[in-house]
This record gives sequence, structure tokens and C-alpha cells, in this order.
Amino acid sequence: MMVIRNFIMVLLLLAVSVSLDAQEIKRWKLKELQAYLKNSDSPLVINFWATFCKPCIEEIPYFQTISEKFGKDSVKLLLVSLDLPGWYPEKIRQFARKNGFTAEIVWLDETDADYFCPNIDSSWSGAIPATLFINNRTGYRRFFAQALKPEFFEARITELVGLQ
Repeated sequence: MMVIRNFIMVLLLLAVSVSLDAQEIKRWKLKELQAYLKNSDSPLVINFWATFCKPCIEEIPYFQTISEKFGKDSVKLLLVSLDLPGWYPEKIRQFARKNGFTAEIVWLDETDADYFCPNIDSSWSGAIPATLFINNRTGYRRFFAQALKPEFFEARITELVGLQ
């Protein structure tokens, strides 16, 4: 009886640890993303990426590291996946876990780039990676549709939080 009870406890603990490790990936429409941008009290870094984009995958690890240097209360990093619907949510979640992505991830449930790109930034052609830096308190807003080097990224965050 004691062996069965211990076995059940181990299974429960294992199930809890696996579920804690699995990141929830929310499905957002453009309006939800726009509301998030508009209503944020924290400086934001919004990175548009996809699992098939090599430059995206290369920059996300140092985006996370540099953002964390400023503190999670100072800068929020949001990774917005532009993957195909068939990848949501499980393949994106598995990819993020495999690559050590710890930042919050949402999947943008929009297929018409001619609609959502100009609503994010009028200059955006749809190229990824693309990153938006926005601070509603100071009016800071910068958009880059290109891969960003670590030094450039850190300099933009320094401006974003008003340290420069």
C-alpha cells in the first residue's frame, strides 16, 4: 500500500513539474496586440519572429539576457510568433523549450501581412526579424525590421528606459 501511495505521489509531482515547464502560448489577434501596446505601463520590446527564421532564432537568446539585465519590472520582452497556424501552439512551444526561450510568447493569429504590418508600423514590409521598442510614459517608439546586434539592442533598451 505504501509503495502504491509513493508511486502516485511521484507521478503527481512529475505531472506538476512538466506542466510548470510548459509555457502557455496565447493566441492574439491584432486588436489584442494593439491593446497590449497601448495599455502597457512598462517599457516594451516586441519581437516578431518565426521558427523558420534563422536570424530571429539567433538574436532571441541575447534579447532575453540583455532585457533581464534591466529587470523584468523595467523592460518587458514579448516574442510574437508569426508561424503558420499548423504550428500553434504545440510546435511553437516545443521549439521555444528546445531553444531556451523563456520570454512570454504569443502567436499572432493573422494571415494578412498587408493588414497587420502597417498597423504595427507604417514602414514594415513584413520582413522578419522585426522589433518594436515602445515606452508609453516617455513617448519613445522605434521600429527595426532587421536583425539587431547585441550592442545595438542594448543601446536601444537604454534609450527605452530613459537611461541615456
